[in-house]
Amino acid sequence: MSIAQDWFEQHRPRFQQAQVACVERNCWSPFPETPGQYPDAPQAQAAGLAAFQAHLGGEQARRFALDQPGITGVLGAEVSPYTCKPLGIAYPHSDVDALFDAAGNAIDRWSQATVQERIGVLMEVVEVLFRDHLFELTQAVMHTAGQSFNMAYAGSGVNALDRAIEALVFAHQAQRAVTPHARWERQFGPSQITLDKTYRLVPRGVAVCFACASFPTWNAWPSMMASLATGNAVIVKPHPATILPMAISVRVFREVIAAAGFDPNLVTMALDTVEQPIGKVLVQHPKTAIVDFTGSVAFGQWVERNAYPALAFTETAGCNTVVLESADDLDAALRSLATTMCMFSAQMCTSPQNIYIPAGGVRTPGGLVALDEVGRRLAEAVAALGAAPKKAAMILATIQSDQTLALVRQLRDEGATRGTVLLEPRAYVHPDFPDARTCTPLMLQVGTGERDLYGAERFGPISFVIRCDDAADALGQATRDVAQFGGLTAFLYSTDEDFIARAETAYARAGAQLTVNLTGAMPLNFAAAYSDYHVTGLNPAGNASLTNLAFVASRFCISQSRRPVRAAQATSTAS
Repeated sequence: MSIAQDWFEQHRPRFQQAQVACVERNCWSPFPETPGQYPDAPQAQAAGLAAFQAHLGGEQARRFALDQPGITGVLGAEVSPYTCKPLGIAYPHSDVDALFDAAGNAIDRWSQATVQERIGVLMEVVEVLFRDHLFELTQAVMHTAGQSFNMAYAGSGVNALDRAIEALVFAHQAQRAVTPHARWERQFGPSQITLDKTYRLVPRGVAVCFACASFPTWNAWPSMMASLATGNAVIVKPHPATILPMAISVRVFREVIAAAGFDPNLVTMALDTVEQPIGKVLVQHPKTAIVDFTGSVAFGQWVERNAYPALAFTETAGCNTVVLESADDLDAALRSLATTMCMFSAQMCTSPQNIYIPAGGVRTPGGLVALDEVGRRLAEAVAALGAAPKKAAMILATIQSDQTLALVRQLRDEGATRGTVLLEPRAYVHPDFPDARTCTPLMLQVGTGERDLYGAERFGPISFVIRCDDAADALGQATRDVAQFGGLTAFLYSTDEDFIARAETAYARAGAQLTVNLTGAMPLNFAAAYSDYHVTGLNPAGNASLTNLAFVASRFCISQSRRPVRAAQATSTAS
């Protein structure tokens, strides 16, 4: 038995549980959901912190050990949002053509392995990431993307691993649906024709995977798994601000793949800088067969238009909407909205941005609550989360980029002249990192005539309370914006079942995943692996979904050969 097959057998129980979860869409994960539940948590967290700190350099940058083809120098200019100081890490920078050549050469033997062998290797990657690198990655995500410790552990750690396994489940399902051999018989006139047919799964080639700045692992790991499980190679292109999480990931993939006896150049890393990007070069390289892109709407749309003949899988962003028509418990609804609006300072592709409210107010058991009053109470709920530094550090965390702060300032000034500033943004002092880049949310109240202000994703802690004519107008405005500008998630509060039914139909047609009347401890935009589909592919927010069969099935093709069976052979087989 090969090492890869042995790993498959070792991980089979976990993989089978994941297969069941993907069918039943229930709540399941093999990983502890909080850092304190991790085995030997204090020691593991200390070891992870030490591993992270070992990467850091001072004035003299420390070289990250990653042996891959075509190295021509080093790059790296990451700055921690918590300390606002450079990480001082120099990563190997490789010639793009050398990476494509090496990746192409690595595919042949990998694609000849069985589906189970490939799944076995990749399940071992998941195990190594979890067992040996989870808290190292948690620190790396914190100090590049700016997430809080708990979110980096959960959202960029164990939940991202769940999404990786989920992609493997669907890759396995898609490939196992193709029988390798068949005997075909048919009568043609007086002749009986018997053919033996052989079907081969053929990978498309080299995939380029773009990792985004705010959640690098959450989207990249499933994309990498989908391509590798179907026999392809992957070149990872991290965002220049968040290289470390993906550099650690690439190194783990390469080490496990090599230990299984395959060419580690199945996974490599291509770097660039903000000043000299290489994204378009990678997308339009003649050897690019697949592109996975997560990031800005503008570049995502360019990828969709220009990737051909490569396949393109995109997830960008959009105007995530809320329609607040009526509520049994308005304060509970506003608390849930406030918490979700503050999560990671709304630097999430699922954060609510545009809140549509009828001009007449929101219906409650105690009567109508005026729109201005709803806006004021929502702003108070948001402000309360940023008022206590310890709570703000856990929920708001930090701002990943100075560009986000500049956008907040710009929209604050524009909003003040064209609407009402419900909540002024301000920095808060992080209790553990006094130099951290922070900002509490900006909230603006405007009318539908200010659509140019809110009719696009405003990345960061920015939201709009939008006055609409009535409930029907609120729903129409919201779903129109989703269809035109894109939207991944949507939220509805209503006690009217007929209105809820209309909203479910309207949002389904617009292509946003809808959450109805949810209150309580769970963040409204939490997406559960094995259960929640992430992105529909039906609007400009992206053309691919995590995770379904469509996300993996076209990453390989089917070729066949057929030959006639001699009469004696056919008789022997029949007997």
